[in-house]
Amino acid sequence: MKKIMKSLLLELLKNSKRSDRELAKVLGVSQPTVTRTRHKLEKNGIIQDYTIIPNFGKMGFEIFALTFVKMRSDILVGETKERAKKFAAKFPNVIFASSGQGLGMTGVIISYHKNYTEYHKQLNQLRLELKDVATDIQSFMVAIGEGEYKKYSLTYLGDVPSLAP
Repeated sequence: MKKIMKSLLLELLKNSKRSDRELAKVLGVSQPTVTRTRHKLEKNGIIQDYTIIPNFGKMGFEIFALTFVKMRSDILVGETKERAKKFAAKFPNVIFASSGQGLGMTGVIISYHKNYTEYHKQLNQLRLELKDVATDIQSFMVAIGEGEYKKYSLTYLGDVPSLAP
């Protein structure tokens, strides 16, 4: 990735609300250069989305959950993969779901829940709908607003030394 692209990406991670004019001043380039570079980042799929990170507690969510699932080995292919995708797509509170590896598990679901009852219902639905595919399910739940040591944000990535141009 070219230096200007990387620099712009890191600045956008810190604050994507800034105008191209403001970003140009920070980067020491022209505003049209920033605009062109931003469009290239978007076109090449490096920037996939612009979004906010709200205060989830104030939105009414009480639980942030990491659910780890041990799936059959065919999770990456065919019908099993499609079933897992369809299950995750049903829930707008699921913000990420993927196959992976670690802790003896082969899948992870990251989700937000209004309360424990909602979480429990979704977990039971996972057990029911994927019972022939999921052999083990483990969870780690976080009570939103309790015990937080560092707030959830992607802005920190803008300061990672190894990503610097």
